[in-house]
Amino acid sequence: MAENAVFVGNKPVMNYVLAVLTQFNNGAKEVAIKARGKAISRAVDVAEIVRKRFLPDVDVKDIKISTEQIESEQGTANVSAIEIILAKKE
Repeated sequence: MAENAVFVGNKPVMNYVLAVLTQFNNGAKEVAIKARGKAISRAVDVAEIVRKRFLPDVDVKDIKISTEQIESEQGTANVSAIEIILAKKE
């Protein structure tokens, strides 16, 4: 099964909420919301808005946190990452 993922960046929160809702409306059983760095709080907001306002039958299945090493001109930097997996309740 191809993973249904929404990568959260700098756009407004509702853009990502709409993307998650679209995935579920297209028949997805679960959707992963992924973000890193400063976008992590926005990813949490997306998950909560989807659960509380739009899809009460969706719950958090899993949350994975990690650290990724990013190469830049200044050298390597450690960046925090999160993956929130939302799934429809059985």
